[in-house]
Amino acid sequence: MTTAPVMEIAEIKSFLAHRYPFLLVDRVLELEPGKRIKALKNVTINEPFFQGHFPHFAVMPGVLIIEAMAQVSGLLSLKSAGDRPDPDSVFFFAGIDDARFKRPVVPGDALVMESEILMQKRGLVKYAARAFVGGQLACEAELLCTQRRAVG
Repeated sequence: MTTAPVMEIAEIKSFLAHRYPFLLVDRVLELEPGKRIKALKNVTINEPFFQGHFPHFAVMPGVLIIEAMAQVSGLLSLKSAGDRPDPDSVFFFAGIDDARFKRPVVPGDALVMESEILMQKRGLVKYAARAFVGGQLACEAELLCTQRRAVG
């Protein structure tokens, strides 16, 4: 039996400032505010990065897998805050530790990302993030992020 998603794309867009082609979360499957999140990115051949990475063997760039995990982590923090985010603020990376890539992510894959909050203090949040394809670990990293007002 399949359960209904916790967040669909319209609600995700109301929390994240990212838009096509850089919005890398399609739906949130599970959410425990203040603790953990599980979300999905459907990887399709229509993604613009596949035209050049690599034309003879399409592979999702590792930096975009990390970015997708960061977007999921940001959703966890924003939803945990209990209200809509300030439209003039965004999450930024403050650090990426122990990133490891275990298998390629290719068109047709369902990238399932999980993130849990490890620590929060002085405006910084540290997450343990993982991405899976078919139950196999594709990527893992500890992400350090901070929320700032956008300048401009």
